[in-house]
Amino acid sequence: MKKRILLPLFLLIALISKATEGEYAISKIPSELLKNAHAVTRIENTRFEVIGIRKAVYYYKVAYTILNENGDRFAQCLEYYDKMLSVSSISGTLFDAYGKKIKSLKKSDIQDRSGTEGSLADDNRLKYHNFYHKTYPYTIEYEVEKKYDYTMFYPGWAPQGDRNLSVQSARAEVILPLNLHFRYKAFNIKNEVVVSENRSSRTYTWAINNVLAIEMESYAPFWSELAPAVYMGPVQFAIEGYEGNMGTWQDFGKFVYALKAGKDILPENIKATVHTLTDGIGTAHKKVETLYEFMQKNTRYISIQLGIGGWQPYNAQYVATNRYGDCKALTNYMFSLLKEAGIKSYYTLINAGYDRRFFIQDFPSSQFNHVILCVPLPKDTVWLECTSQTLPAGYLSGFTSDRPALLVDESGGQLVRTPKYGIAENLQIRNIKASLNASGSLNLDVITYYKAMQEDNLHSLVNSYSKEKILEYLKEEIDLPNYDVTDFNYKQIPSELPSIIETLKIVASNYAQVSGKRVFIVYNLLSKLGRQPVFADSRKYDVELKTEYTDVDSVQIALPAGYQPESVPKDVTFESRFGRYSSRVFFKDDKIYYYRKMEQYSGRFPAKDYNDMVRFYEQVYKADRGRIVLVKQ
Repeated sequence: MKKRILLPLFLLIALISKATEGEYAISKIPSELLKNAHAVTRIENTRFEVIGIRKAVYYYKVAYTILNENGDRFAQCLEYYDKMLSVSSISGTLFDAYGKKIKSLKKSDIQDRSGTEGSLADDNRLKYHNFYHKTYPYTIEYEVEKKYDYTMFYPGWAPQGDRNLSVQSARAEVILPLNLHFRYKAFNIKNEVVVSENRSSRTYTWAINNVLAIEMESYAPFWSELAPAVYMGPVQFAIEGYEGNMGTWQDFGKFVYALKAGKDILPENIKATVHTLTDGIGTAHKKVETLYEFMQKNTRYISIQLGIGGWQPYNAQYVATNRYGDCKALTNYMFSLLKEAGIKSYYTLINAGYDRRFFIQDFPSSQFNHVILCVPLPKDTVWLECTSQTLPAGYLSGFTSDRPALLVDESGGQLVRTPKYGIAENLQIRNIKASLNASGSLNLDVITYYKAMQEDNLHSLVNSYSKEKILEYLKEEIDLPNYDVTDFNYKQIPSELPSIIETLKIVASNYAQVSGKRVFIVYNLLSKLGRQPVFADSRKYDVELKTEYTDVDSVQIALPAGYQPESVPKDVTFESRFGRYSSRVFFKDDKIYYYRKMEQYSGRFPAKDYNDMVRFYEQVYKADRGRIVLVKQ
């Protein structure tokens, strides 16, 4: 007779529970995928099927297991659509930690709202849903199908779309007819694309499995360089009756030019104004400045994105009559004004944004979100940001500087690079005259000269906000423990490298520490390095410093009667691949004099150099907080 084996109750319950766990049970996630992860992509299956040159269908099914509240951002379904892109269906399901279904998405749960803000006219809308579940871990699954009535853009594939997201399984397919050609550029994907054919179509397939979450590092390159992705683009494409070719930058430029062809005709009164303003001016450069100022004073930026209007400018007559337009319309209008004055310019596509410089130069495609104007002159080139009513002619700011741009004319597109503002241009020069009283309070008269990208934020502030709002900003941003801004003023100096002169009067109570006969004072009053990077035991990614600049400070502190320094700090100078720093302190005629110069270099450095950079900034941080001890004689 066989013996019966009786399992302990807790083990029996565990086995039964295991057997009833669903597909998305957290126990089925490999343990290594939980490291540094706030969420795990359990599955992602995407399919983009091109039906013909004018139509395509996009489908995806994705499931995320949300591990904690920081992963909640992955739990939403957010789908944009417009009259050329429709959302055919959305379904969704919420599961618990064991993969058991909690609830399904109802049609009435989906919000439908405007997809943009601040536009005069826009057909971009948004379907949105979130289960707002807060018992962790949980899993959400969405299935979505969308229909494209154009093929100018292919959706691309980025299965690891954000930091702290690991991927258990992801797969992408692109299917298109044999007579249409397809281009792609893959990054950080180990497996080669699999290509298969049948009698009517060709299929491209990519797959990844068990990709660990990326813990973002300070000063790392752009995310687009770190995570797996496939960028996709057509060769032949169509949009709202227009057909184009994206095989080369030249071909793509021809398409863009076709969208704006014939839209540069000005009303007769504006033509007359152009000649009244410029016929008596001797230089082309001055004519450009004059017409740019005319355009700025007589138009304003308003986004208009209706159908192909997202890519095609409104004509010059529309802008002249209505006195507004988006970046395309205003740039085309400025192009038309210059054309009437006999000056050639180029409608120029660019990817704008202070942190949007990632660009694939050998992959012709619409990697752009903005339009500016390039005016080549015999001795220089003038760049114009036509959406700004305050930037001077010739200055682009950090919004569009130092990145590729596509010049467009009747012969097609040509890739160029916009100007870089470097260490000699991005200046901050500060002069402070201060007086210290015996109780440790400080009165400061501060004059600061900001130039080029060092004045970008201040330029926006001064030209967009009231004096009350600016004062609120100053009261929050100045690096002093207790202070009051009693007066301030700004003088703008427009040029191709614009500058702003800021004048401040500040009272800093109890700035210096008083202890008996001694007073302790930090002589760097306003330009201390605010935050220093942290040493790392290991570093995975390159170090990238994107901006270079020069800061120069001259400080003079008048001391109360009878006080002298107990000792004077030695001069400080050090330099590395990341920058150069020097400072000097001396005492003369009852005053402390302090001089500081900080230069930050830009560049890309190997990961092994990260701690060297930390050491450099550690030295800066320490030097910026040097103190003098004053003794009453």
